Amino acid sequence: MQTKYLLAAFCLAACPALAWSASARDQLRQFVAGVSAATGSFTQQTLGTPNSPGKAKPPESGSFAFRRPGRFRWEVKKPYEQLIVSDGKTVYQYDPDLAQVVERDVSKSIGASPAAILFGSGSLDDAFVVKPLPDKDGLQWLRATPRKADAGFAHVDMGFRDDKPVRLELLDSFGQVTRIDLSGIQTNPKLPADAFTFALPKGVDVVHM
Repeated sequence: MQTKYLLAAFCLAACPALAWSASARDQLRQFVAGVSAATGSFTQQTLGTPNSPGKAKPPESGSFAFRRPGRFRWEVKKPYEQLIVSDGKTVYQYDPDLAQVVERDVSKSIGASPAAILFGSGSLDDAFVVKPLPDKDGLQWLRATPRKADAGFAHVDMGFRDDKPVRLELLDSFGQVTRIDLSGIQTNPKLPADAFTFALPKGVDVVHM
């Protein structure tokens, strides 16, 4: 899976409470304004395409952390290990099985992606067209569509509960849907100074993108 889709998931007390009926758009804006850092767990699965719904990939699970702007840690623990870390300038994607680290500039990796919505520092409306969706599964929903045609995905639907994003459903340019569920979100925690530092393992290949 491409890095921009994995990044999609990094999300997330100190925001003022909203009424249960607050729209997803209001909850998103409040979340972006009030939450500067968060930790939690995730499960992620690519569900295939509408024409090939049976070709779902095995689910992945792990933990995440972020600190605004642009620093995050996304650690896949099952069914295989993978680590993505951003120190705010560079994104490092480490695959132990391949003994390989891919480095990317953070601005090129995040850009107009779901990650930019949740823990970026730019203007939401500058990068996305946001519209409300009907409530579903007990969540309030919105759809964010990138304004640029080369974003790499068609749109991302985001479901909110209790002022937090708890589900993302991303439709990519190939028609595949990736679903990410977030749980155990702790907002504005104290994080160690090295939480977003990546130490290059010995003996790995490094690819600069």
